[in-house]
Amino acid sequence: MGDLRNGCLILLLILMGFGVDVKGENLVFNVKHKYGGRNGNGSILKDLKAHDNRRHSRMLTVIDFKLGGNGLPTDAALYYTKISIGTPSRDFHVQVDTGSDILWVNCASCEGCPTKSDLGIDLMTYDPKASANGKSVSCDEEFCMLNTPYSDCRTGMPCDFQVSYGDGSSTAGFFVKDDIQFEQVSGDLQTTSMNGSIAFGCSSRQSGELGASNQAVDGILGFGQASSSVISQLAATGKVKKIFAHCLDGKNGGGIFTIGPVVHPKVNTTPLVPDAPHYNVIMKGIEVGGQVLDIPTTMAIIDSGTTLAYLPHKVYSTLINKLIERHPQLNIRLVEQSFHCFDYTGKIDDGFPVVTFRFADSLPLTVYPHDYLFQIKENRWCIGWQDSKMQTKDGTEITLLGDLALSNKLVVYDIENQAIGWTEYDCSSTIKLKYEESSGSAYTVASHNISSAPMMDSTKFLLIIISILFNLLK
Repeated sequence: MGDLRNGCLILLLILMGFGVDVKGENLVFNVKHKYGGRNGNGSILKDLKAHDNRRHSRMLTVIDFKLGGNGLPTDAALYYTKISIGTPSRDFHVQVDTGSDILWVNCASCEGCPTKSDLGIDLMTYDPKASANGKSVSCDEEFCMLNTPYSDCRTGMPCDFQVSYGDGSSTAGFFVKDDIQFEQVSGDLQTTSMNGSIAFGCSSRQSGELGASNQAVDGILGFGQASSSVISQLAATGKVKKIFAHCLDGKNGGGIFTIGPVVHPKVNTTPLVPDAPHYNVIMKGIEVGGQVLDIPTTMAIIDSGTTLAYLPHKVYSTLINKLIERHPQLNIRLVEQSFHCFDYTGKIDDGFPVVTFRFADSLPLTVYPHDYLFQIKENRWCIGWQDSKMQTKDGTEITLLGDLALSNKLVVYDIENQAIGWTEYDCSSTIKLKYEESSGSAYTVASHNISSAPMMDSTKFLLIIISILFNLLK
């Protein structure tokens, strides 16, 4: 997950009758009936059934997840969405995270779980006993054996989980299964409610920033490639394709998050690294202001659950030197042992260079000064690029590109074809999602911003502290 961030996403693509064996369709079409009225002869019934069967094999369920939050380090610093769980259903706000593999929410009687949030949302806890269809997943069930196999499993033992994140925080608990309500797209800018049965984590213990963050949410919605992720569980039913997309609005907050094929806008792609645990891609090089840096080809992780961007030490040092070489007079201070900050009165997009990452198949990812510089007060800026200090098990340094680099771009994750792509886009606008395979018919999905609170008090306090430290270092 990296550091906690705003999270929110839009899921698409589940065939009607989600979570059950029924293949009834939920979409409404304003068309003239191909086979006339109900008073035709009996032979038409066979044609009607054959038509429905053909159509059901082509239809894709489209689900819309409304996003909130933003990627600003000085504000929410995460994107989140709202899902409804249980019978009767209760709303949970969960961070959208492409860097982890499970959905989990805070469980009743959780130790160390947050009790309040400055995001303007009421935090909830999940109790499987309070839901008519909620039940624990045992260690001998297929889901558990595939994802957290036990060497000493006995019938009836719960299926436990534990997840540790890059910022040192962790959560642990047990898996449950219950109905989750999704907003299925039923027409242009229209949705209807539909249920699906999903296995997810019930967090009974938390540590680190997960439990302490004032920007807390009810859990995390992991969109990784593992079989435990929500998209993988939905795809396993044969009702959705393993394709999803997000467009994180770095200007206004919120944005778009969907499951399903995007037909507009078009994106170019780069291959995913085979058998990698995350969305890893091959990074061929970096340009700063059009000048190519002398760095080796390396691997990068694309992660919407990370706020900033983390680079190997050599790459980081080279990049920072290039960013400030135009301004040798800048008085740069290190704040909180990680942020390089300075005073600047000009227009940052005019005074600092564009950074472009180059990936396999000639796919560029452009990051502008207004993306990688964030303002902590008038005329005072901090650099969002960070020295990663992270390595893989074989000692390879990691490049981790979070929302700082991904905001204001439509990013499409095509797991089926093992590719990822993006294009610069207005994330406050609309995209089109394909809901029928043969004809390419598509529905329009709009952006959302369910954020209900402006900048939080704790964030204002943090900015004051950073500013005070900056002045003390003068």
